[in-house]
Amino acid sequence: MRPIILCIVCCLLLPAAGCVSKSKFEEKAAEAARLDQSLQQLTKEHQNLSEEAASLRDANADQQQKLAACDNKTAALDADLQRSREDATRLERVLSDRSAQTGAAMAEMRQTIDRLEAENRELNDQVEKERIAREARIAHLKSTYDELVGKMQSEISSGEVTISELQGKLTVNMVERILFDSGKADIKTGGREVLKRVGDIIKGAADKEVRVEGYTDNIPISPRLRETFPSNWELSTARATNVLHFLQDQVGISGEHLSACGFGPYRPIADNDSAAGRAQNRRIQIVLVPMEHQVVKPLQ
Repeated sequence: MRPIILCIVCCLLLPAAGCVSKSKFEEKAAEAARLDQSLQQLTKEHQNLSEEAASLRDANADQQQKLAACDNKTAALDADLQRSREDATRLERVLSDRSAQTGAAMAEMRQTIDRLEAENRELNDQVEKERIAREARIAHLKSTYDELVGKMQSEISSGEVTISELQGKLTVNMVERILFDSGKADIKTGGREVLKRVGDIIKGAADKEVRVEGYTDNIPISPRLRETFPSNWELSTARATNVLHFLQDQVGISGEHLSACGFGPYRPIADNDSAAGRAQNRRIQIVLVPMEHQVVKPLQ
């Protein structure tokens, strides 16, 4: 482009060459050079601007792609946000329902805890009362035991009576000869005296059941007595029953506290192979134990 411009300038200057001065020509030539330089500068700037415009177009296209990607991501995030809001709403409803259920359950649980605590306090009170009552019963039983031992000393010394106390049960064991004649169920006069002393002492144990138990050795009933006592069962039971009636009628122990049972020869405490052992097995035991039940009165 530069040669073309120079040619144009020369063509313009030639007609005037004959009529303009050299200084004028030089001035025009300098101006043309400046114009040429300015043109070159503008051309370079234009090229730079074109390159910058192309770069900006590329950058714009890249930004458009990024913007589209951001729009897609924003749309996806909006959808996720909407789903999260819906989930949160559902969760709030569920939590609200469960909170009401939990509150009701907690209130019921608190009532149960309060009831159990009240029952526990009541049970502890009952246990404490029972402990005190048990200690009183044990003390009373120990007192009864001591009194029996003191008043039955001669019979204990002769081996006719033994007295034991174990785990709240007091047992007075009396051998046959102190109460009955051989093969008989009627209480002897001396036996009545012994029973009266025992009965007067155990009568004070109003909270105890008095069990009268009859035992024999293993020698069968003699033929002459079988009409009255077919076996040792009947003999042991008759003796126990007669002692029971004596305690009720002569001592005054309430029938509600009395029971009688005959065990015959089946619970020996000694060897039946010897006379001494058989003598120990022929016995009456009076046992004091806690009352198993209270009398229930019928409804009116």
